[in-house]
Amino acid sequence: MYFGEFSPLYSIVGGGDNLELDFPSEGSEDQAGNATYTFTGDGGPALDNVFKRLLYAIKFQSEQIFLSEAVTDDSQILYDRNPLERVQKAAPYLTLDSDPYPAIVDGRIVWIVDGYTTTASYPYSTTVALSEAIADTYTPAPAFPLDQINYIRNSVKATVDAYDGSVTLYAWDTEDPILQTWQKVFPNTLVDAGEMSEALLSHVRYPADLFKVQRNILGAYHVTDPGSFFSTEDEWRTPNDPTSLAAAPTLQPPYYLTMQVPGADAPGFTLYSTFIPRTASENERNVLTGYLAANADPGEDYGKLTLLTLPSQTIPGPGQVQNQFSSDPEVANQLALLERGETEVLRGNLLTLPIGGGFLYVQPVYVRSTGETSFPLLRKVLVAFGDSIAFEDTLDEALDSLFGGDSGADAGDGDVEPTDPIDPAEPTDPTEPTDPAEPGVEISAALAQALQDARQALLDREAAYAANDLVAAAEADERLQEAIERALALSE
Repeated sequence: MYFGEFSPLYSIVGGGDNLELDFPSEGSEDQAGNATYTFTGDGGPALDNVFKRLLYAIKFQSEQIFLSEAVTDDSQILYDRNPLERVQKAAPYLTLDSDPYPAIVDGRIVWIVDGYTTTASYPYSTTVALSEAIADTYTPAPAFPLDQINYIRNSVKATVDAYDGSVTLYAWDTEDPILQTWQKVFPNTLVDAGEMSEALLSHVRYPADLFKVQRNILGAYHVTDPGSFFSTEDEWRTPNDPTSLAAAPTLQPPYYLTMQVPGADAPGFTLYSTFIPRTASENERNVLTGYLAANADPGEDYGKLTLLTLPSQTIPGPGQVQNQFSSDPEVANQLALLERGETEVLRGNLLTLPIGGGFLYVQPVYVRSTGETSFPLLRKVLVAFGDSIAFEDTLDEALDSLFGGDSGADAGDGDVEPTDPIDPAEPTDPTEPTDPAEPGVEISAALAQALQDARQALLDREAAYAANDLVAAAEADERLQEAIERALALSE
């Protein structure tokens, strides 16, 4: 991958035989044990003359671009390597989704980027701050040239080849009048979405930032009664992420899941979010009032929104469920055991799934070492349904425990070997003490007396020094020396 989200500012590729480090490999052709490679694509300007090398040396403040012998006429310089940056330069009129994602398409890695057309001039429409609407735990509020908008459409889907950086813009929404106008300004830059390959189309998903704007709008505009709308008594909002810091809470992000939404014929790839009341009362704040799901699979129902309106004051929201997990004595004891030593407990995303006429909450629990080289390992799974919770090693076991038997669900982790449970309330029985083993070497009485005299002389010397009695300290030194010599003689 030469183009990605964390690529260096620039790289010089090509121009020599196997000059680039590919990956560490024992027994490779390189003496240092590294497999090497040479870029063969067309990803950047060629450094085929002195003027170009001098120009880029000044641009990137690096004299090695101009002086290095490894830079030849066949070398290329790659820059502007972030997928969002490349698409923005190719289509400056687009507002881009904050989360580009990679996919393997026809044997190549490509980045998929969603592009929006936006404006603040659409008549009779409410205005929202785009940066605030999309900000959550994983997305800090970005800076947009046009932040206050009242119109947004996912008109373009772009791809960036991770090998050579080539950008392709697909006109996803050809009926968008703003996109049609920009096409007149930048003709021949867009490709019809019908030319997407099946492999690429299978990886396309409903964009998260657009969904966040829609949930922001629906928080107020789900109300159809004029009196309730203007009194704002039935407004909703997105709950805070239960795993975020209490001192600096962030909104819970939407999550992609494969699930069967109520009313659907089969499971599908879905993007969902939840709602709680926009009220000041803490008792009502974390009650679940709405559940919004978008069909994220390309097809006839792509982008279809399903809004479940829930009875008030009956279903706990994410915040209440997280409090149930934290306050349960058994869960607290198990988490305390997992945190022993140099480990820390990490709580994963708290997921909400409509099931069986209610809502199932699932949260994985990870354990990570506090050392330098550490990564989280899944150790437990928390689940909740109604007022019941369960805390087991696997999701299958947690569901069986939650529903009091075989839940009938296959979570795919049934073959995972569970960890041995530790019950601090049931200590093990003490074992009978064993007789001490006989010493392997017999110590004579004379030798034992010599060792005791040496110990006593050492204690007397320390006491003499503490009392600043140098004469007594000297006498103790003589007795210590004599006792040591006697012990050495007896041990031969």
